[in-house]
Amino acid sequence: MSRIVGIDLGTTNSLCSVFADGKPQLIPNAHGSVMTPSVVGRLEDGQILVGAAAKDLRVTQPERCVSGFKRWMGTDRETRLGDRTFTPPELSSLVLRSLRDDAEAFLSTNISEAVITVPAYFNDAQRRATRLAAELAGLKARRIINEPTAAALTYGFHEPQADKKLIVIDLGGGTFDVTLMEVFEGTLEIISTAGESFLGGEDFTDRLVATVLKTIGEHVETAELKKPLLVARLREQCERAKCAFHDAEEAVVRIPDEQGEINEHARSARVRRSTFEKVVKPLIDRLKAPVGKALRDGDCSPDEVDEVILVGGATRMPLVSSFAREYLKADPLCSFNPDEVVALGAGIQAALIMDDAAVEDMVMTDVCPFTLGIETVKQFGHHMQEGYYVPVIHRNTTIPVSREEVFSTVYANQNSVRINIYQGEARKVKDNLKLGELSVDGIPPGPAGQQVCVRFTYDINGIIEVEAYLPQTGAKFQTVLTQHAADLTEREIADAVRKMQDVKFYPREDVRNQRLILFCEKIVGEISPLHRQQLEEAIDVFEHSMSSGDRERFEQSRIGLLLMLSQLGIEYEETDDEQ
Repeated sequence: MSRIVGIDLGTTNSLCSVFADGKPQLIPNAHGSVMTPSVVGRLEDGQILVGAAAKDLRVTQPERCVSGFKRWMGTDRETRLGDRTFTPPELSSLVLRSLRDDAEAFLSTNISEAVITVPAYFNDAQRRATRLAAELAGLKARRIINEPTAAALTYGFHEPQADKKLIVIDLGGGTFDVTLMEVFEGTLEIISTAGESFLGGEDFTDRLVATVLKTIGEHVETAELKKPLLVARLREQCERAKCAFHDAEEAVVRIPDEQGEINEHARSARVRRSTFEKVVKPLIDRLKAPVGKALRDGDCSPDEVDEVILVGGATRMPLVSSFAREYLKADPLCSFNPDEVVALGAGIQAALIMDDAAVEDMVMTDVCPFTLGIETVKQFGHHMQEGYYVPVIHRNTTIPVSREEVFSTVYANQNSVRINIYQGEARKVKDNLKLGELSVDGIPPGPAGQQVCVRFTYDINGIIEVEAYLPQTGAKFQTVLTQHAADLTEREIADAVRKMQDVKFYPREDVRNQRLILFCEKIVGEISPLHRQQLEEAIDVFEHSMSSGDRERFEQSRIGLLLMLSQLGIEYEETDDEQ
């Protein structure tokens, strides 16, 4: 059986792991380090450098190197290195290929499959770009998993009998994620996730660079254009100073000359930790919103969190630990190296895919990180306005999941609709990401308001099935969106779609439920006006539960409606064919 490696494709550093001898192990690169800098360089002769060599080149020839391209995934941004341009997926693929080569050398076998981690808040375009990078590197991405989820897998693997609620704070080089989850009896259940794609340790370094430049009368934007070698070497010095603040109250930053050289006569700037913390306070304040959002989405207060797990090298900064301690009222836990814990978790996920006996008792659930919905129109007076967004599956819903919402035609005798499918949280679709569309034809003639039931089913592979159902005719229309599952074969996708049918629960099509609704609607006009509102409310709850996709909620509402009829002295008997 071929090996599946786990890869943490990071903004600053990337790591690779493999599950062997009953545990995840990190794979060293050609230099003996488990961390490979996510830096790509290109020499004048066209030779590509990746990792430590490219990082060293960045100091002396910054124009020939690029880093931080993980933040550009999912965009059209291009980077020129010499006479050639690179897209973000191409740059990421070079890092992935380097990791793959190191893994093949270490394991003495060919590697063609990997589990790759991404920030929990990466959208559809960013995840597709990650899959493309894997494909360009000669790797099949068996699973794209969220970084905090991978970190939790590491903790869950080593504490299989734990029973607690924990929150993972993942502050890497360029991205920030927070995930609320519950661990019990070997099960890891993701409750909610939030974050920012443009907030990480690099931003803290940038603030320190700007502060030091200010002491010599330079503005960072101007200096980057006119004195790039100075800024490149100064950034290296500031990164060291930032790390020094872990233990020291003060750090000395040596300032290079315009050629990027630091000699014995070089100037220096003394920066106190209190000064650093003051200039980066706005960045720390930005951590609060995603943490608060994850807690609200999970209906959880800080007092209910048992443990706080810190992930990512940037969490080593004391002010991040202090933030977590003050905001969440709990001492942060860092049992594993925060730089390595995500890669180790990716290795455990690879073991889960391969059905390794060492993880056979582990179960993991995940959530849909973004809301999925469709475009609708709204009526303002006599005017119809397009472009509004209506969710069908809300963010942080446990997957696999299936949900239905009922929509209506806008015009009389409207015989077709086009359902535009989006991902995002904004009120209007122009601010969300379009995923696809579905055409529905053959709507029977009639007044405006003809029903069209829209169903979304989303599975753990990232496959989205969208169905439209016309209650009047029973006609069904379907499209399957596989952007997240680009590396699955047609057979694998067909199997996944077939399995998704087990997730679906649509009592609206059940004849006995249709008859119960018709019976109740008839009774509404016959009972005392004093009880009409109660019955109507029970009917509304029942109808709404039929599109919720929640079996327990539906059964409770059905029992509630039948009890309401009984309390009103009305007998309702199900016929034999409904049993």
